[in-house]
Amino acid sequence: MSQAGQGAQAPEKNSAVKEIVEIVKTVVYALLIALVLRVVFFQPFTIPSASMEPNLYQGDYIIVSKFSYGYSRHSIPFSPPIFQGRILERQAQRGDIVVFKLPSDNRTDYVKRVVGVSGDRIQMRQGLLYVNDKLIPRELLSPTRTELPGGEVRQVNRFQERLDSGKTYATQDFGLDNPLDNTDVFVVPEGYYFMMGDNRDDSSDSRVNPAVGGVGYVPAENLEGKAQLILLSWKPDASIFKPWTWILDARPSRFFKVLK
Repeated sequence: MSQAGQGAQAPEKNSAVKEIVEIVKTVVYALLIALVLRVVFFQPFTIPSASMEPNLYQGDYIIVSKFSYGYSRHSIPFSPPIFQGRILERQAQRGDIVVFKLPSDNRTDYVKRVVGVSGDRIQMRQGLLYVNDKLIPRELLSPTRTELPGGEVRQVNRFQERLDSGKTYATQDFGLDNPLDNTDVFVVPEGYYFMMGDNRDDSSDSRVNPAVGGVGYVPAENLEGKAQLILLSWKPDASIFKPWTWILDARPSRFFKVLK
């Protein structure tokens, strides 16, 4: 091969190498930006169960603001033990819907509503919620029908609870004879929160001892963020491998729904 031919190939190889380097740099930058956005600002979560009905349904795809309560190691993917506590901490408020790491394993994501903060006394009496020995008033709403595991469809009562702050939200209740309708008094320790599901009779939450699969008290460090928006929603039968379900099992009435 002539020297002229070799000279022509060299710039082509250099150009190809530079192009590959630029592609790699672009991918790295994009991943870094995505990581920063996820750690500092927002993170998506999928609702896996019915414990927060009638406000969150299995298959809802929610957006959580990471900056609402400051940052802990659980704000970072895989929860690396690089520091303890929270940076720029802001307290969660009663009534907030919060995503947090399950205290018993520090890995599993849970979503519940804050009903008790440090020092609060929490108790359920005949299906009614008491905070600091004061009944949280509730108003009966129109009943709804829900599908239980196994396919059984059952009518369920709905109520609107109102906190002292004026915040309101709906809850579900199957009756007054369920195991979680009457509890002991829980006194929330300093630096912890008490969480409950809005589906009061179908939620393993702070009312249930962690030794038997419950949540127990949740350390402030375990909070990942505040649920702000239902971005998209599909019925549980929808599957990424069944493209027709992307449309047939969509719940468009829940798209872009602001949470309260």
